[in-house]
Amino acid sequence: MKKVLVTGGLGFIGSHTVVELQQRGFEVVIIDDLSNSSINVLDGITAITGKAPLFEKIDLKEKTDVEAFFEKHGDIMGVIHFAASKAVGESVEKPLLYYENNLNTLIYMLKSVLKLDVSNFIFSSSCTVYGQADTMPITESAPIKPAESPYGNTKQIGEEIIRDTCRAYSHLNTIALRYFNPIGAHASAKIGELPIGVPQNLVPFITQTAAKLRKELSVFGNDYPTPDGTCIRDYIHVVDLAKAHVVALERLLDGKNVSNFEIFNLGTGKGSSVLEAIQAFERVSGKSLPYKFAPRREGDVIQAYADTTKANEVLGWKASLTLDDAMDSAWKWERKIRNIG
Repeated sequence: MKKVLVTGGLGFIGSHTVVELQQRGFEVVIIDDLSNSSINVLDGITAITGKAPLFEKIDLKEKTDVEAFFEKHGDIMGVIHFAASKAVGESVEKPLLYYENNLNTLIYMLKSVLKLDVSNFIFSSSCTVYGQADTMPITESAPIKPAESPYGNTKQIGEEIIRDTCRAYSHLNTIALRYFNPIGAHASAKIGELPIGVPQNLVPFITQTAAKLRKELSVFGNDYPTPDGTCIRDYIHVVDLAKAHVVALERLLDGKNVSNFEIFNLGTGKGSSVLEAIQAFERVSGKSLPYKFAPRREGDVIQAYADTTKANEVLGWKASLTLDDAMDSAWKWERKIRNIG
């Protein structure tokens, strides 16, 4: 079996990707520092796949620990790098935390990957690199605008670091996956999004409000130049997103990449407003969701949805699950973890 390292593998997207990798026959090693995840996620992965992945608790900011890990696991064939701080709003409040955590860890990972016999690296990037794009849908050739947040800037700088490293080291093969807005949970309801503290993302706030953990949902801004005044995003089911990572890794392992640094958008190609997302949840859950409008949130763009042509045609991947599917699975997950019938 081919051994793959997944950093941040107990996080939301990471855990779903570990499931897809194991179901495709890969041997998976997870690194996670548990700062924004739970060790219990391992049990969910094991329950779904019938196999426990290897796990090491490591803070990737500790360079010597990263080096020691790779000395022990020199037979790794590929790395999928999720580990990063990821909340737009928090990054505005704590920029240095984001620059240290998201950039230093990337550099330490790349240094170690370059020493492997096989150097394949998948980078968890983001549509935030586009800033507020001029036209919709957004293609991979859209200009990289000044970032709207320190989080978005770490993804821009991260891609620049990888691009420069690929120019210097031709044996390093990388793919940056720019995803739009991942939501939902595994159909089994054994893993899902599990934010620690107050959710930074829309859907966990929706489900926690429906579960009465929150009094009401805040919709940040209703005066945007969109049909209903709320922000528009491309909401992609996390299982579709996870499958794309496996396809991208197999592309590198099979030597099908046409350059050693490739970029793909991952989304559905359809934009939905915040109010439309709320309506989708209400539709699948049968619940009426209390919400209020709040001032715009710093760092938010007006709208962003993907042109997925390149991923569809070159990767051979396409999102198949709908916004309703994602909301239904997220609500099943929330009910399960809250013991709601």
